[in-house]
Amino acid sequence: MAGIHITDIEAAINYWRQRQPSPDGVMLSKPLRALAEVYALMVFYKAEEADEFTMPVDAAEAWQAWYATTPDTPCIAICSTSQGDADCKGCGRTFEEVQLWTEMTAGEKRAVWHRITREGTAWRFNRYAERAAEDRTLARQAAEAQSLLPFKASEA
Repeated sequence: MAGIHITDIEAAINYWRQRQPSPDGVMLSKPLRALAEVYALMVFYKAEEADEFTMPVDAAEAWQAWYATTPDTPCIAICSTSQGDADCKGCGRTFEEVQLWTEMTAGEKRAVWHRITREGTAWRFNRYAERAAEDRTLARQAAEAQSLLPFKASEA
């Protein structure tokens, strides 16, 4: 099971609360209702993860919209797996996770992110924390710059 951790559901809910706030303090937007339902069931059943493949479509779409705003990879361009380490000192992923990253689902990637964040031993969380922060800023700036470029249908 590719699990989406409850903290990711909470983050997605907060994302949508900022993006589409309730006009009257009671009504929730469609994405918020869908995520709130998943969250409520997780709390009721004391589940830490939701299966990304059995999540209701509206909730999955809302979660995917939030996920698209997060950094895809924890890489900080210091990969010690290329030097023979089983776990990368830079990002904390295993050699297998580094190799298969492009083939992993969003839920699988978030599970790795959750694990390496919880462990907090990778250099991205201590020695090179400023590099990880700079990477997020640069990635956000690049995405914003791309959105400002005019799109021509003839170029597609």
